[in-house]
Amino acid sequence: MLSQEVLKKLEAIEQRFEELTALLSDPGVASSGDRFRKVSKERASLEPTVEALRAYRRLVKDIGDNEALLAEKDPDLREMAKEELAQLRPQVDPAEEQLKIYLVPKDPADEKDVILEIRAGAGGDEAGLFAAELLRMYLRYAERRGWRAEIADTSGGNLGGVKDVTVNIAGDQVYSWLKYESGVHRVQRVPATEAQGRIHTSTATVAVMPEAEDIDIQVSPADIEMDVFRSTGSGGQSVNTTDSAVRLTHKPTGIIVKCQQEKSQLKNRNMAMRMLRAKLYEIELERQRSARDAARKSQVGTGDRSEKIRTYNFPQDRLTDHRINYTRHNLPAVMDGDVQDVIDACRTFYAAAALREASRGNAAEGGAERRA
Repeated sequence: MLSQEVLKKLEAIEQRFEELTALLSDPGVASSGDRFRKVSKERASLEPTVEALRAYRRLVKDIGDNEALLAEKDPDLREMAKEELAQLRPQVDPAEEQLKIYLVPKDPADEKDVILEIRAGAGGDEAGLFAAELLRMYLRYAERRGWRAEIADTSGGNLGGVKDVTVNIAGDQVYSWLKYESGVHRVQRVPATEAQGRIHTSTATVAVMPEAEDIDIQVSPADIEMDVFRSTGSGGQSVNTTDSAVRLTHKPTGIIVKCQQEKSQLKNRNMAMRMLRAKLYEIELERQRSARDAARKSQVGTGDRSEKIRTYNFPQDRLTDHRINYTRHNLPAVMDGDVQDVIDACRTFYAAAALREASRGNAAEGGAERRA
C-alpha cells in the first residue's frame, strides 16, 4: 500500500486540481485570456495524476468489497469474489508505481516546443535514405498527436535521401514526449542499390533540443555574424532568385545555423535565431546536468546523440531499443509514425529510474538526519 507521505502529496495535487477547476468557472479568469490559458495548462498537467489517484482508490475499494464477500455464506458469492480478487490484486503494484512516478519532479523543459535535427551517418546513400524515412516517421507521429511541424532547413542527398534536416515541432509538451529520441538510430536491411542481396548496416543521428525563449538564453547581437545567400532546392518565385537564405554564426561557440525555407530574409533570420537559441540552451542544460548530478547521468543516461539507442532490423521486421530492452515488430507501421508504444516505454523506464534515484537520495538524507 502507498505510504501516508505519498498519499498526502497526491491528495495535495488533487486539491490543487479542484481549485484550478473552480477557477476556470470564475468570470474574472474566463475573461482574461492569459490567465485562463495559464490555469488551463496547469490543470491539464495535473489531470493524469488525479485520474490515476481516483482509479487507484476505486481499485482499493473494489478489493475491500470483494474481500468482505469472502465471509459470506453463499458459496457462489465467495467464488465470484475470489475470481474478482484474482484479477484486481495484480493491478495494485503497477498502479502504485505509476502514482509514485507522477510525483517525480518534472523536467522544466518538458513544456517546450523542440528543434529536431536528423543527420545521415555511416552508410553513404543508404544512410541518407534512412534519414529521410526517420524524418517522415517523426512528421507522421507529430501529425498523429496534432502537433505543428515545420521544416526549417534541409540538405538533400542522392536517391531521394537527405544529408541533414532541421524541423520545428510545436504543440502540447512536445519535449517531454520526444526528448528520449536523441541518439544514433541504426538500420539493418538490404538497400535498393544492393545487387547481391547483402544486408547493410547504416546509421542516422537524431537530436531533440527544447526550443529556448529570449528569457532562457540571451544572445548578444555583437556575438552574431550573419551571411545571406540564395536558397537552393525546389521552390516558387523568389526562392532561388533572391538572397533570402540566412546563415548565422555564433562567434563565442562557433555554432552555425542556416534557414532557407521562407521567401522573406527576415522570416529566415527569425527562424535561424530560434534554432541558435535552442542549440545554446541545450549546451547550458547539459552543463547544468553534468554539474548537478554526474552520477545519475552515468546510471540513467540522457539520450545523448553519441549513444546508439535503437536498431531497425528490416529482415526480421523488428525494432529494438537497446537502452530499455524493448522490442516490437511491424516496422512499416513504425516508419509511418506508429511509435507511441516505444516512446511510452522510454518515458516509463526513465521516470522509474528517476524515482529510484530520488528514493535513494531521500533515504540517504534521512540516514544523515538520524545520525546527526
